[in-house]
Amino acid sequence: MINTKILDNVMSILKEFPLCDHCLGRLFARLGKGVDNSERGYSMKLLLTMFSHLMLKDDESKDLAINNLRILASNGFFKPAQDLLKHIGCDFQSVKECFICRNVFENLDEYVKRILPILNEYDFNTFLIGTKIPAAFLEREDVVRSHLSIDVGESIKSELNRLIGKKLQVIIGKKASFDDPDIVIIVDIENFNVSINPKPLFIYGRYKKLMKGIPQTTWFCSNCWGKGCPQCNYTGKRYSTSISELIIGPILNATNGVKGIFHGAGREDIDTLTLGNGRPFIVEIKDPKHRTVDLAYLERAINDNARGMVEVKLIRFSNRKEVRKLKGLSAFSRKVYQALIEVDGEVDESSLKKLEEYFSNREVKQYTPLRVLHRRANKIRVKKVYSVKTELIDSRRFKAIIECQGGLYVKELISGDNNRTIPNFSQILQLNAKCIELSVIFVSEEV
Repeated sequence: MINTKILDNVMSILKEFPLCDHCLGRLFARLGKGVDNSERGYSMKLLLTMFSHLMLKDDESKDLAINNLRILASNGFFKPAQDLLKHIGCDFQSVKECFICRNVFENLDEYVKRILPILNEYDFNTFLIGTKIPAAFLEREDVVRSHLSIDVGESIKSELNRLIGKKLQVIIGKKASFDDPDIVIIVDIENFNVSINPKPLFIYGRYKKLMKGIPQTTWFCSNCWGKGCPQCNYTGKRYSTSISELIIGPILNATNGVKGIFHGAGREDIDTLTLGNGRPFIVEIKDPKHRTVDLAYLERAINDNARGMVEVKLIRFSNRKEVRKLKGLSAFSRKVYQALIEVDGEVDESSLKKLEEYFSNREVKQYTPLRVLHRRANKIRVKKVYSVKTELIDSRRFKAIIECQGGLYVKELISGDNNRTIPNFSQILQLNAKCIELSVIFVSEEV
């Protein structure tokens, strides 16, 4: 015997609500494979029409059959039922609109037409469709589902996303991606508006800072905080440029992006050079229209733009996961500094030897330096000095190569910062020591 429970449910639903094939079939979306919702809805209406046609031959069931056909013809918008009623000389009420979607599935091709010209502005390989659905659509769908406690369906939002995506994929020949699309296309179903949300573009590289007096990121004027005033010559900035501005500018031009964000593996003081292998960084470009960019070309453009102040090596395209890794490791990865140090007395080879031996794998405790205390929390940091190698220049000056853990304040390691850093060079030498010049000569990416 055939179990007609599903068909009974369908008939009960259609008695209450006019539903198109999509919205009816979607209520049973998880039943059956390889069939789309419109086919599922059409098939159920067809089967009910066929059963009703058979019932017409039984005088006792004829009135019920005609009533069912009228429901299918009106609330089901079903042409085979309409044609059958016309054939047997019965009228039916004409209903024009689906209760749930208001016939929105008739507009799928129009939505695709709205999308296509906007896509011409973007460079991408993969995409994903998202839809903005009026809340009333979802509320009406819930009303129908709760009518018979149906729990085997899918949402109208999911179906619209899928169908628009399929149509678009055929036309543009590019793949939809649910995991990591280059762009997300948002379709406003009610207002026929389309917006594009491109995935940020990430580029990994290393920079050398070849000139002092350049901050890593923009320093806003302390008087106007970026608004512009006589004190900053109406630039809004304390310094005319920064490493991030010199690097981001050419990348924004090439990608036609909206905004660039600079992620550095730590930072150096404004009077400190960065040499050697350079400091790792990642540039994040928001809303790029062009993703396929030549890194070698960009590297040349940045270096030309920097005019000897900064030199970069662009290594590869990156991702947000690597940004988190870069930020997380910067406080722990090994760094090597070269410092020119001056003392207020006389120093010799033996005292420098003592300094080297003492700071071999030595733990250092630092309170936030006085020079940055106005903008950073006063807390203690425990860092490691792995090695110190020295070279005597004269009785009052020497060079030191300091290999240490990221996040260590090297200038304060040397001076002691009024004993806020313990131990320190001044303490071990028993002379007041001061860093005259400082350069970063190596930054590791590993702990």
